[in-house]
Amino acid sequence: MKKRDIKILLVDDEPDILEIVGYNLSSQGYQIITAENGVQAVKKAKKEKPQLIILDVMMPEMDGIEACEQIRKIPELSETIITFLTARGEDYSQMAGFDAGADDYITKPIKPKVLVSKVKALLRRLKDEEKAEDVLKIGDLVINREEYKITIKGQELILPRKEFELLSLLATKPNKVFKREEILDKVWGNEVVVGGRTIDVHIRKLREKIGDKKFKTIKGVGYKFVD
Repeated sequence: MKKRDIKILLVDDEPDILEIVGYNLSSQGYQIITAENGVQAVKKAKKEKPQLIILDVMMPEMDGIEACEQIRKIPELSETIITFLTARGEDYSQMAGFDAGADDYITKPIKPKVLVSKVKALLRRLKDEEKAEDVLKIGDLVINREEYKITIKGQELILPRKEFELLSLLATKPNKVFKREEILDKVWGNEVVVGGRTIDVHIRKLREKIGDKKFKTIKGVGYKFVD
């Protein structure tokens, strides 16, 4: 998908934020739509069907959390990426945002260049999942999902099945935060009742084999693979 075809809905009750962030993103070639509160956000999301929504948390009429919940109920927006703008240190807002269905969060204040890079990373998740490749290539890491085999810098590494499936899941959408419940459902399913520490143990083993910096813990929420 070309940049000019990508719509970004920017929602904030501060005109300066809308202007500055909107300018920096539109200068990259994206179509920018703005809204000043959650009510407008839901209406414009339905109408415009953006690929990415950047939502402020604290807004009049309807806050970002409620707006996110409403948007997630709209079937045609199920694949839309939603990220929150949160003030530094607002851990509660971040956790509430993930519970409402957000994919990520951006901490403000944020420098324009960093914001643009963050948006580009979020939009990389738009790869057509229906055409999901059997072989994932992320930097020097190659994951062959058909053969249950990975290579790092050309060196083959054999992983136990669950470690492989966990890595494969996280790597399908680099930088996306996967909630613990989603990981348990997609990797372990109904096979066996596992404890909450099971994921932590498998992540620890993957860090030892793949690299500690490749996996980030989002406290109280889950994990993500960093590309």
